[in-house]
Amino acid sequence: MDLLTDVKNERHFLTISIAYLGNRFSDELASDFFDNADITKFSQIRDLELFISNCDLLHVPELLLLEVGIETAEVKRLITSIKSNPITQGVSIILLNFSGNKNTVIEAFRPFVNDIYFYPFNVADLRERVKFILRFKHIRNEGKAYRVSVPAIHYKIPATKRLFDIVVAGLVLLFFLPIMLLIALLIKLDSKGPVFYRSKRAGTGYKVFDFYKFRSMRVNADKELDKLSALNQYATNGGSSAFIKIKNDPRVTRLGSFLRNTSLDELPQLFNVLNGDMSLVGNRPLPLYEAQELTSDDWALRFLGPAGITGLWQVTKRGRSEMSDEERRQLDNDYANHFSFWMDLKILIKTVPALFQKEAV
Repeated sequence: MDLLTDVKNERHFLTISIAYLGNRFSDELASDFFDNADITKFSQIRDLELFISNCDLLHVPELLLLEVGIETAEVKRLITSIKSNPITQGVSIILLNFSGNKNTVIEAFRPFVNDIYFYPFNVADLRERVKFILRFKHIRNEGKAYRVSVPAIHYKIPATKRLFDIVVAGLVLLFFLPIMLLIALLIKLDSKGPVFYRSKRAGTGYKVFDFYKFRSMRVNADKELDKLSALNQYATNGGSSAFIKIKNDPRVTRLGSFLRNTSLDELPQLFNVLNGDMSLVGNRPLPLYEAQELTSDDWALRFLGPAGITGLWQVTKRGRSEMSDEERRQLDNDYANHFSFWMDLKILIKTVPALFQKEAV
C-alpha cells in the first residue's frame, strides 16, 4: 500500500467548492491546484461578502482561501461574519499572508481559521493541507462536506496478529474483570460523571471509531483544552505540536491520576481490540484534532500501520518530558514500516515496566 499513490489518486475523487479572495495566488489556482474543483475568485472583499450572503445550505463553499495584507481589520470582520452565520460557520478558512507582521497576523487570526501560510510557502504543502482538512470535514460530516468523496485507505490486520489479539485480549479481560468492576465503583464514588470516557479517534487508514477508557478527568474536560495549550509537553519553547500531552493536567481527578500512571484507565480498550478497531500493539489512535495536523506524506505514514493500545513510543519514550514531537512521529512511522509478530511480542514484554511512569501523564 502506497500512501503517496493514494494521495495522488484522491484528486480524481474530489469535488470541492473553493472561494478565493485576492490576486497574488490566482495563477497557482488556475494551474491544476485541484482537478475537480469549482474555484470562484474575488478581488474585492465586498464581492465575496455578497457571494456569501447569497449562499444557501446547499451552495456553501467547503473552503475559503483569503489573502491578508494591509486590510487586516476588513478580513477579520469578514471572518467573524462568516463564523457567526449558521449556514457558513462550518466553512474551512486558510489565510495566505503576503505582507505584514507575522506575529500580529497570528495573534489576530489564529483562533478563527484552520491555518495561516506566510509567503514564501510551498504550494504542494498547501494543497496537501487542504486535502486533509476536507478529509476530516467528511469524517465529521461538517458543513457541506458530503460533496467530498475520498477513497478509503484499506488495511487488514494480518491473520496471526488478529488471532493473537482476540485470544490475549479475551484472557486479560477475564482476569481483570473483578478489578474493572472495582474501578467502575471507585470512579462513581470519586467524582460526578460517567464511568467510561468515549471519544472519536482516527486509527488505521483514518478509520474513525468510538474509543473507550475509564474516565480519569472531570466531565467536559475537552472544552478546557485550549486554555492549557501552554502546558503541552510536546510543544517546547512556545512552539506548536500535532500531539498533545498536558504536564500535571489539572483536569485529572484524584483517582484518575492513579489510573493514568498505572495505565489501568486503558483496560476498556480491550473491547476495542475484540471489536477489531485496534490491535494490542500498534500506533496510538489519535483524537481528530491531532490527526488532522499530520498532513504531510511523511507523517501520514503512521496511519498505514495497525492502531494499538501499546506501541513502540510507549516502551521507549513514554513519560519522558524530553520527547519531541518529531521523535514521537518517527517512532510511529518506524512501527508502521517494520511491525511483525515478534516485534509486537517484544513491545508487549517491555510494556509492563513502562506502565509505571516517571512523571505524571
